[in-house]
Amino acid sequence: MPSTRRGPRPTWELPGPARRILLASPVDHVLPAIRRVAVQLRLAVESSPGLLEVVDERGGPRIDRLFHRLARELTAAEIEAVRIAADPPDRGTARVAELLAAPTLAVELARRGITAEVGVLTEAQFHAAYQPIVSLADREPVAHEALLRGVVDGREIGGGDLFFVAEAAGWLPRLDEISRESAIAGAAPWLEGHDLYLNFSPGSILRPQVSLAGTERLAHDSGIAANQLVFEVVESHAAADRGHLLSILEHFRSLGWRVAVDDAGAGWSSRSLLGAVRPDVVKLSKALVQGLPDEGVRAVIRALVEHAHGLGAVVVAEGVETERLADEVTALGADLGQGWLFGRPVRPQPEAEQPTGGWQPAVIRS
Repeated sequence: MPSTRRGPRPTWELPGPARRILLASPVDHVLPAIRRVAVQLRLAVESSPGLLEVVDERGGPRIDRLFHRLARELTAAEIEAVRIAADPPDRGTARVAELLAAPTLAVELARRGITAEVGVLTEAQFHAAYQPIVSLADREPVAHEALLRGVVDGREIGGGDLFFVAEAAGWLPRLDEISRESAIAGAAPWLEGHDLYLNFSPGSILRPQVSLAGTERLAHDSGIAANQLVFEVVESHAAADRGHLLSILEHFRSLGWRVAVDDAGAGWSSRSLLGAVRPDVVKLSKALVQGLPDEGVRAVIRALVEHAHGLGAVVVAEGVETERLADEVTALGADLGQGWLFGRPVRPQPEAEQPTGGWQPAVIRS
């Protein structure tokens, strides 16, 4: 019996109050501006060329107020031009070493949940929406792609915006984990024999055996068969650090999970990348598919389809929004289709509202 475990409520490890901060900037006017605000807040300040040390003798609350003032009074460019170390070591060499590796003030503010954008992450309720993937031969659903969504004050926020903010805050690995686990938990009650496609970022998985342990446990407990899980990597992410990616994919395959290359054809390295990754699924990029009926685009798609089939991969055409495009990609050899013609991403109904047999994403047929 599949588990109906809900997706996890995220927790973020916010830094505690800082009693001392050390700031550095190559921009002449920025540190004096910070110094003026710190003095106004009655903080102890020591200045030297290119450096500023600020101390709160009361243990940290005034430095918290300083952070909030700086978030309002400095421009985004000025905030990016400052490096900051919180409670740095006392020894000179260690202080310098820590400052050289310190984040920018923008990242430190984000880590502390001070910016409005990061407040979205700390307050959001996350869930997965699912878009059907259909067989082009008979238009029947064979899989669903999970897409992360967040809801704050009743407003839905897309996954792209969430991941952009998480990366700026240094929380990308945690949000990537939430995305994977929300997708699996949300699909378990109704997926049955269909495949589940999940997105992941290679940069968020530092060591596969550790980073994926929670996902592995949830996948096992959910009742979803290992070979139903298809993990998508975007072509541009895959090309960034191929050695690290291949180590992640090796771990995926050791668990019985399958691999897809997403956005194929969006870059210049598709053929060599496919040969290195040897994916189970190749997803043609939406931009490429919607370039049809251009003859050059046809030639690119035909070559990618032939190469993918030669590797034993299934080909999914993304961005199929009209019958004309469905006919075009079918004629060029694509096996599966995804796009608004077949169904938009939708969220499962609450259990109490599900029809008999469990929720199934709607498939739109013309």
